[in-house]
Amino acid sequence: MLDKHKKVEKNSILLLVLIVVVVSVGGLIEAVPLFRVQTTIEKVQGMRPYTPLELAGQDIYVRENCSVCHSQQIRPLRDEVERYGHYSLAAESMYDHPFLWGSKRTGPDLARVGGKYSDDWHVAHLSAPRQMVPVSIMPSYDFLNREGLDLTHIADKLRALRLVGVPYTDEMIENAYNDAMAQAHPETDSAGLTERYGTKVQVRAFDGNRDMTTEMDALVAYLQVLGTLADIRNYNPDLAPPASQDKAREGEGK
Repeated sequence: MLDKHKKVEKNSILLLVLIVVVVSVGGLIEAVPLFRVQTTIEKVQGMRPYTPLELAGQDIYVRENCSVCHSQQIRPLRDEVERYGHYSLAAESMYDHPFLWGSKRTGPDLARVGGKYSDDWHVAHLSAPRQMVPVSIMPSYDFLNREGLDLTHIADKLRALRLVGVPYTDEMIENAYNDAMAQAHPETDSAGLTERYGTKVQVRAFDGNRDMTTEMDALVAYLQVLGTLADIRNYNPDLAPPASQDKAREGEGK
């Protein structure tokens, strides 16, 4: 056996070919199950696609590289679960493109930050981080309060995400702009928004400014939904929800 191994070590071309074969086989073993996503993602009640406003907020989160310092993945370890809450489920990031699990925590994990702080706290923290957390090294994002939210291509964004499996309907795409504006302006009619995305959608002026829809509105809306969709309290990893509940959730998204 050792003599055969010496032949491989001395023949660079053979060694290269064998390396490619081994890496290819290993890559296929890791990648192929991901194409059968229905078998690798648990069924969790409550999950839905992001609303247009939340989706715009996620884009700002990505643009400002928030995932460089904040992860969105709570590992199933005792210290993490006690600090951040229930460990992250695969289903909770099934509609994230790209996923934002992160690999470094300069700041705390944000997987379940939704509802943990008020809108005012988020706005103040993003505007002047050290006034809220003296040891913070996060830069100020006060400019988000002054930047109007660009929703010009929001319908195209939903349409593109549908191509990769996010269940946005034609009605959701057609009403993307109006739904985003309705979520940030509670004085408007939001019946269509809640009909398409569910009654638990948060509708309010997230930045406190009712006269203008800002990038701060979108980012805070996104932060406030993180970790709030999955019904963790009734989650049982050994039990899938009844088919009737699956159908009900499908009906809510139409």
